[in-house]
This record gives sequence, C-alpha cells and structure tokens, in this order.
Amino acid sequence: MIEPFLSAVPVLKKLEDAGFEAYFVGGSVRDYLLERRISDVDIATSATPDEVKEIFTKTVDIGIEHGTVLVIYRNRSYEVTTFRTEAEYKDFRRPKEVFFIRSLNEDLMRRDFTMNAIAMDNSGQIIDPFAGQTAIKEKIIRTVGNATDRFQEDALRMMRAVRFVSQLSFDMEENTKKALIELVPLLENIAIERKRVEFEKLLLGSNRKKAIRIMLETSLYAYLPSLKNNKDSLEEILSYELQDLAIHEMWSLLVFCLKYKGKQMETFLRNWRLPLKEIREIQLILFYLHKRLEQEWTVYDLYTSGSTIILSVEKLYQVLKGNKENETIQKWLNLYEDLPIKNRSEIDVNGVELMAWFNQKGGPWLKETLFTIEQAILDRKIVNDKRKIKEWLMECNQN
Repeated sequence: MIEPFLSAVPVLKKLEDAGFEAYFVGGSVRDYLLERRISDVDIATSATPDEVKEIFTKTVDIGIEHGTVLVIYRNRSYEVTTFRTEAEYKDFRRPKEVFFIRSLNEDLMRRDFTMNAIAMDNSGQIIDPFAGQTAIKEKIIRTVGNATDRFQEDALRMMRAVRFVSQLSFDMEENTKKALIELVPLLENIAIERKRVEFEKLLLGSNRKKAIRIMLETSLYAYLPSLKNNKDSLEEILSYELQDLAIHEMWSLLVFCLKYKGKQMETFLRNWRLPLKEIREIQLILFYLHKRLEQEWTVYDLYTSGSTIILSVEKLYQVLKGNKENETIQKWLNLYEDLPIKNRSEIDVNGVELMAWFNQKGGPWLKETLFTIEQAILDRKIVNDKRKIKEWLMECNQN
C-alpha cells in the first residue's frame, strides 16, 4: 500500500474498532491499480453519518443527506460516506431517496462502472465483486449491471464514460456504447455546470482525440451547449496535434475552429457557464492568436499581452501551423523578459510630475504623453529614468 492510503489507514481502523466496516473505494482504488497518481482517497463505511460523528471529534457535514461526512483527522481531511442504496432516480439526475445500508456489496452495486466498483481494506486486500480488475486489465469501460439502467439513473454517466476514454485511454464495452447511443438525448436533463466539468476533464485527457471521435460517433456533442450544429468544427480539431495544451488553450482552439469572434464568441463561452475571468483570458488568447497568424509579435503586443498569453498563443500557433519545434516559443518569451518595462506602473514618472513639468492641468494630453513615454521606453529611445525622460520630453517639446 502507498500514500495517501497509508495516512488514511488509522481512519479505517478507528471505524473498525467501533464495530463498523470501512474501506477505500472508487477512483483512488482504480488509480492505485493503474499505478496512476492519487491525490486523495474516499472512504465508505457501514457506520451512519451520526455514528461517524460520534467516533471522530472533528467533522463537517458536507453532504450528510447523502451519507457523506468530512472527517478531519491528524490535520488531514477525508470524505467518509455511509454504505447506501438509492430509490428510483428523478430527472435522470438524482435519486428520489437515499437509504443507508450495512452491506458493502450493495453499495458497490449502485456505482457507475466496474472499474470504480472496487474496494480495498486497511491491509491492501482488494474486494472486487463485479470484476473491475478484469476491466482494468482489459482496458474496458463497462457499467455495473445493465448499461441502460445506469445511464437512466444519471445521464451524466454517459459523459463520464467518454471522459474516461480520454483520461485512461480505455475502450468502451459494446453494450455500454450501444446504450449511450440510444440514451444520449437524456443529457438534455443535465445541468450545464455538470457537463462542463466532465467536458473539461475530457479536453485535458491524454487521449482526448479518441474521446472527441466517440462524441462525434455517438452524437453526444449535439447535447452539449452550442455544439449541435458544429460537427465540422469538432472534426477540424481532430486534424491537429493536441498534446500539452492547457484547458484555456483547448477552449481557445475550439472557439477558433468554430470561427466565433466578438459577441458570438462571448455568447458561446457564457453558454458553457465559464467564469467571466476565464472568458476574458480566452478572448485575449484569441485576439493575439489572430494577430499572430497575420504577422510576428511586435514589441508593444508582447508588452500588452504578458508571458502567460504569449505562451498560450505560441503553443496554439505551433499547433495550427503543424510545427513540432518549440524554439520559437522560447524566443518570444525571452524577448518579453528582455523588455525594459512590463507594465505602465513601472514608468519612472507619473501624471502629477508631468503636470508640474509642463505647468498644465490634467486632460487628454496627459494620457497621450504617458503613452508616448511608454512607447519610447519600449522602443529603447529613452532609458526609464525620471531625469532622462524629462530631458527627452523637453527636447521633443522644443522641436
């Protein structure tokens, strides 16, 4: 057994010492078997939420109606969830009622895919009633039980299936894929925010192109915000090498292929419920990308964009041009780092001083003068020094 399981073993033992069962479950066990990096662990127990709260002194109710309590133990936090089964689902999103049970097997039975229906005890022994290890070995995404039932319970599981294709490079089992094709319209019942979470994970997976192909084959894309009539644009994305693109760069590439600009671009991103800050960053990336496709960077564009935008734009430029060498990316980043100033606030003179030098009140001339100084410093016509700037201005004023 490895971390972070080792640090969490005492939590399992405290539950067991109190007379309850407790296991590691879900994605952390799956990733352990796949030898993938594990960030945190989930714990399932036969103890009810109230019983969990009696055992541990520090807890937080984060989803107690669904049986989940956050346990804070030895300065670490663990989500501990009671074994449960669920009544009939409503709106293809959530169960009408949750029932707490004492059976691990019944708890695993309600999970989405066999690879996620595996438990591990405090000694590292695996409990695998639905052949999840076989699915992992065969690299197959297979639902626990009938695929139609699982997808009708929660339609988002269809997006999760495709997301796992991207993240794990697994294939989808035939009956699972057939059920997805048949039931994909149920995604209309799922909140856009939930779809976005899965879509962004899909866009970042190592096998994202394979996942996008499945989206096209199954028509899943047609039930995502503003993508229904844009099959050609998604197919265009498949023509590019997408490795190493971050999420904002993937969104930017998608918008670029959609050929959206201005208001249309913003509407598309807002339809996906992206935070405004992220929308603005994507808009900046695309603004400079379109300029970059027409000409090389100017000093002023490097200055106004900043290193983060420069990096994203250059990565996308290389993707669109089919270039594999990254030397030019570093070239432009080096030129940015070599700029005499990175921000107007770094200019060694301010508006109050300019008004004093010229004995004038504020007005449009002040903004124009500061811009002139800024340009001159960037073009290395003057040094960013108060005395030198004043001398240069006075000389310009005389001419």
